[in-house]
Amino acid sequence: MKQNRPDRPISRSQMKILRRQQLIESTIESIAKRGFAETTMADVAEGAGLSRGIVNFHFVSKEMLLNETLNYLAKEYREVWKGTLERAGPGPVDRLKALVAADFDPKVCNKKKVAVWYAFWGEAKSRPYYQQICADFDREHHTALRDICQELIDLGDHSGPSADQIATAIAATTDGLWQNLLIHPQSFDRGEAKQNVYAILAALFPKHMTFGRLTAA
Repeated sequence: MKQNRPDRPISRSQMKILRRQQLIESTIESIAKRGFAETTMADVAEGAGLSRGIVNFHFVSKEMLLNETLNYLAKEYREVWKGTLERAGPGPVDRLKALVAADFDPKVCNKKKVAVWYAFWGEAKSRPYYQQICADFDREHHTALRDICQELIDLGDHSGPSADQIATAIAATTDGLWQNLLIHPQSFDRGEAKQNVYAILAALFPKHMTFGRLTAA
């Protein structure tokens, strides 16, 4: 009988990735708990169970740590909506439904993550780097949403706002629902939130959508 081999030691590059991940996750926890301004490098180190020296080794300043945290959140959200879109059916209705559902995926739509997003949005006005990341993030998602809406418009079931206007309105609705989660977490319901967005889409595309659910295109 073969003996179990001991686990392979973690390489330096793997350890670096692990430590940075720990510190970013601790930063998210701290911002959600204390707020943006009150989060310190010491708080992050304590939350990650690491020394202050390790924090400084990976991130020489709080600003660098915050930049990487915002990049992490943007990448995570992008992976969620793109992955959901890739798994959706080929029709525009299925893909539109997938994009809406992605906005309420528990991985990104939870009180902690939403609180941190709002904290960064609040700082973006005075921080050009945050503005750039958020603008790139919004532009990519908006384009995907707009293009799908245009496909539905091209089917002839529409005589109202443009695809660009619809995409902007849906994003604004989602932002508002995220705010509801932040303010009223106990009563927030992801399923109900999705139905609210679907109801708006049903009014805009009645041939392919009905209140509360999307029909096949």
